[in-house]
Amino acid sequence: MAIEIAKLRSETPGVAHRIHLNNAGAGLMPQPVLDAMVGHLTREAEIGGYEAAGEAAPQLDGVYDSVARLLGADRDEIALAENATVAWQLAFYAIAFQPGDRILTARAEYAANYVAFLQVAKRTGAVIEIVPDDGDGVLDPEALERMIDGRVKLIAITWVPTNGGLRNPAAAVGRIARRHGVTYLLDACQAVGQMPTRVDELGCDVLAATGRKFLRGPRGTGFLYVRRELMRSLEPPMLDHFAAPWVAPDRYELRPDARRFETWENNYAARLGLGRAVDYALEVGLDVIEARCRDLSARLRDGLRAVSGVRVYDLGRDPAAIVTFSVENRGADGVKAKLALSGINVSVSNPSSTLLDAEARKLPSLVRASPHYYNTEDEIDHLVSVMSTLR
Repeated sequence: MAIEIAKLRSETPGVAHRIHLNNAGAGLMPQPVLDAMVGHLTREAEIGGYEAAGEAAPQLDGVYDSVARLLGADRDEIALAENATVAWQLAFYAIAFQPGDRILTARAEYAANYVAFLQVAKRTGAVIEIVPDDGDGVLDPEALERMIDGRVKLIAITWVPTNGGLRNPAAAVGRIARRHGVTYLLDACQAVGQMPTRVDELGCDVLAATGRKFLRGPRGTGFLYVRRELMRSLEPPMLDHFAAPWVAPDRYELRPDARRFETWENNYAARLGLGRAVDYALEVGLDVIEARCRDLSARLRDGLRAVSGVRVYDLGRDPAAIVTFSVENRGADGVKAKLALSGINVSVSNPSSTLLDAEARKLPSLVRASPHYYNTEDEIDHLVSVMSTLR
């Protein structure tokens, strides 16, 4: 199946105004996503919020089916959240850690996750250990296997880190976790929407992701997958009467599904936008999206490496569609501002977002460009052309 670039761009209003290469921050929403959200907000204004939610109940319920289809999961294993960090935290903090329990993670782990590890270690006496990388800077599954013992309580990694094209071997980690019966929590924020993300193939017990990045959904949306067998043993750190109905004066009962990780009040317009974004990605096809992302990001890396004074920092043999680079004698914020004047959106990746990796590699603040399937080769080449003038 080929990607119809002209059609996709005609359904993406933002491409008329900017060259958007900040999809790792927030992708441009396609028109059907925008229509789903605006349509619901209009109905809220016309007939009332509760009434509009009741009217849209079948579509809202269908969002669980859409996310389950995206992940190859069952709908009762899916919870929706206001962002990926909340989803990840609700699952992580539901795990009961004891003194000496080991948390194994990757060197390029995201700051929000690592801060949570540090807090739990401080509270419980659990310890955090870093799985070594291989020669290409990718988490080494063989090293992980050697680290496993009876004290390993959790393996928690980021599949595609925020600060470069690295893809950690998520499925290989899953096979090790399953073999040893260790809970496996996967942060898939930068993976979902740019590549197939099937939990049965990944072998993860928990997966958290966002809607706003490569899925091209609205900000303020995220979701959580929790494997059914694990879910039944987890009580979220915070509950309300939606997650745990109050059934007697002295007793509540946890919901039997993953919605025990949700609360009663939600942004229904955003949820409908998320569901439509998931359906849109599935209609385009994750395999062809991944191939297109690979081609565009490879073109960008090759172009940047040919520019004098530009250094590309991405790791791994099979990098994802996040390209990080620096320009000699120019700060990343200044480069971003210069590109913005040329109508090009990029972002800046600061060392604090992946502190261990930044310290190990002595990384400065980096310019981060993240193309997506609706970008064109001409847009990639234009960014490279602008960079060639920054001397």
